Amino acid sequence: MAKKENATKNFVLRIDAEMMDAIEAWAADEFRSTNGQIQYILDQALRKSGRLKKRKESKQEK
Repeated sequence: MAKKENATKNFVLRIDAEMMDAIEAWAADEFRSTNGQIQYILDQALRKSGRLKKRKESKQEK
């Protein structure tokens, strides 16, 4: 079976109402979906902690 490079996984996440309201408002401010905002927050936290490598520069950026 071929490996998908950008495979996603579904995951159920419980968030308290106050936190969810704040995430939804932040997402609206940045023109993202709530799901997109949660992914952005997690991505930034993982990169800041060094647990996720930085994206490689594309050939166009060089």
